[in-house]
Amino acid sequence: MLPEGCQVVTLEKWQAGRSHFRGIYSTHSLADFSTYVADRAISTAKGFIDQDEMTCTLLFNLGTDEAPGHADDRALLRMKASAGYKAAQAIGGRAMSQKDLSDWIEDWHQYLTPIDDEGKAIPVAKAIAAVRTITVKAVSESESTVGETSASRSAMDQIEARSKETLPVALLFSTIPYEGLTEQQINLRISVITSGAQPALKLRWVGEEVQREDIAQEFKAVLDSRIGTAAKLSLGTFDAK
Repeated sequence: MLPEGCQVVTLEKWQAGRSHFRGIYSTHSLADFSTYVADRAISTAKGFIDQDEMTCTLLFNLGTDEAPGHADDRALLRMKASAGYKAAQAIGGRAMSQKDLSDWIEDWHQYLTPIDDEGKAIPVAKAIAAVRTITVKAVSESESTVGETSASRSAMDQIEARSKETLPVALLFSTIPYEGLTEQQINLRISVITSGAQPALKLRWVGEEVQREDIAQEFKAVLDSRIGTAAKLSLGTFDAK
């Protein structure tokens, strides 16, 4: 109990050393994070993996129920998406003009393999030319039938998008999503939108949720293999109040 106006002052800064080791090590590198944790090798260390955010928080002094620690000695790994993976995520579901898509293919050509409807690879130069030369053909057809006591009429509009070159049905985007993980092949399906005055193109990431889950599972598996013996890992997050 202290009277009003008093304050508690720590004397730690005048000691020869700190009362206990504490600090936060933060990195985007899975390899450096693993090395740091392995070098510390504290038997009571506990890590918490957030697969949605692709992060891992490791607490070296969380302690136990009987002997709780301060939980202020930490290592934080926040995985950073590669440039290629960011580009693949950003392009999905966005309507683009012919020029925008052809420029994007040209910018990221080293990651891309265009394929036709039979699954055969198309040279990138031909894929770019096909996107740039899309034409839209519209055909209208009507039929009228008249009887003694009835009459009927039907109309059909057919719109078709064609190109002088073989238009790819999909772009296979090969990239390592995060440092330390294996290469992924993202299937970007191409669709042509003909409702406007000019054709628009859209890329759809086929099986996006499943592939993201596979990447997250690989993240946990890699962490387990690298630091599983140096710390106990769990899925989820932990808030040290």
